[in-house]
Amino acid sequence: MPEPDFSAMLRWPNVPACYGWLSLDRRGRWRLRGDPVTHCGLNDFLNRQYSHDEHGNYFVQNGPQRVFVELDYTPWIVHLVAADALATHVGEPVGEIRGAALDEEGSLLIEIPKGIALLSDRDLPTLLCHLHLASGEIADEPALLAFITQGVGADALALDWQGTRVPVVPLQRSAVPGRYGFVASPQAAVPGSPP
Repeated sequence: MPEPDFSAMLRWPNVPACYGWLSLDRRGRWRLRGDPVTHCGLNDFLNRQYSHDEHGNYFVQNGPQRVFVELDYTPWIVHLVAADALATHVGEPVGEIRGAALDEEGSLLIEIPKGIALLSDRDLPTLLCHLHLASGEIADEPALLAFITQGVGADALALDWQGTRVPVVPLQRSAVPGRYGFVASPQAAVPGSPP
C-alpha cells in the first residue's frame, strides 16, 4: 500500500486539523460522525491516506488537512481473508505476527509490524482453534475463561499461526493504548501547551 500523500501540506501548511468527525470501529469500518462510510471510493481514499504522527495519533491526510481518527479500540483491525491469511482493514496482508493478547472481554489482539491490531469479532471463532496450551492441546472454553478472568496459565497460552508460535498475554483493555503507544481519542492541543 502506498504511503499517504502529504504534498498539499507544503503549499498550505496552516490548515487546522479536524477532530471528532472520523472514527474506526471494531470491525475496521470507517464512520463519519457515527454513520458508516459505504462509498467504495471514499473507503479507498481513507485507507490509502491513513497514517499516524510521532505521538501515536492516527489520522487521514485530506489534502492539507489532517482528520484525526477516533479509535473504537485499536488503530488496526485484522480480518481473515482466507483460511490461512489475515489482512488489515486497509487491505494490507499480514505477513508476520509478533505477539498476541486476550483482554477481559475475550477480544484477541495481534501485534503486527504496523502496531497492535484487533481481530474482528466475526473471525474470532475461526481463530480460537489456533490458541494452544503448553501441552499443545487447543485451549478449550474453561481454559480461556480462566486465562481471561484470573490470568491462570498466563505463561502457557500461545497463538499458532502459519508455523509461528507466539505467546498470548492477558491484558486489560484500558492498558492497550499505553502499552502499544497510540492515542484512542486524539484531541486538539491547547494553545501554548506542549504537543
